[in-house]
Amino acid sequence: MNSMNDSGVDTGQLSGQTSRTHRLRGLAGTGFLATLAAMVATTLASVLAQAVGVDFEVPDGGEAIPLSGFAVVTGFFSVVGVVIAVAILHWSARPAERFVWTAMSLTAISLVPPLLSGANTATTTVLLGLHLVPATVMIPTLARTLRTRTV
Repeated sequence: MNSMNDSGVDTGQLSGQTSRTHRLRGLAGTGFLATLAAMVATTLASVLAQAVGVDFEVPDGGEAIPLSGFAVVTGFFSVVGVVIAVAILHWSARPAERFVWTAMSLTAISLVPPLLSGANTATTTVLLGLHLVPATVMIPTLARTLRTRTV
């Protein structure tokens, strides 16, 4: 049965499209805020690590990773996560579950480069932790939003 507005015009398809657009925009907005939170949390964690003596030097090139680099990389990959969440919401019947599996798999894969970097133990350990900080912000936030955005 199609819905009718007060003027007697069939709005069934239009309201479905509006609802879908609203869900996608809401997810994108929440994702943007979560991205900012992840960037702040990761940058603060890296500042704290540096304050206790972690040098963030990676032997390949011998230079230390700048603190701004943590914010930029976190922001970029968090936005990638939001795009993945939007795509999954669009195409999956069970978007929250699919997103969590995808995001957890990608997070696990992201732990490999620090292990292969050749950095000292403290730097490697902190880099592993810094991969998990934005994951703990982004994954639950986007999964919860996906659960509330499904029909």
